Amino acid sequence: MSRTTPIVFPQEQRILTALGERLRLARKRRRLSNAAVSGRAGISRTTLYKVEAGAPEVTLGSYMRVLAVLGLEGDLNQLAADDRLGRKLQDLALEPQATPKRRRSSPPATTPPAGNPL
Repeated sequence: MSRTTPIVFPQEQRILTALGERLRLARKRRRLSNAAVSGRAGISRTTLYKVEAGAPEVTLGSYMRVLAVLGLEGDLNQLAADDRLGRKLQDLALEPQATPKRRRSSPPATTPPAGNPL
């Protein structure tokens, strides 16, 4: 069973690459080796290399384990925390819809039948 790499657009890849670079720098600031972080995270060194490269095929769980080893797991709570667009869409749906006023049509005028007056 072969895995397929997810399609990632260039802007998304830049974001993943930047995340991987930040994780690599955080590891180096803590003076932790690849072997130490991968061992504590329970992932292979190859997977850690892919995480630090921002590879899209790596599971979110692997990214989470690396964040936890580095003491940065709380940062994951900030993802999509402030959903401004979603709230705006929700607010628009809650606003009462202005219903257009319909003109009342007057009943058709009745004319007495021609011919026999009363």
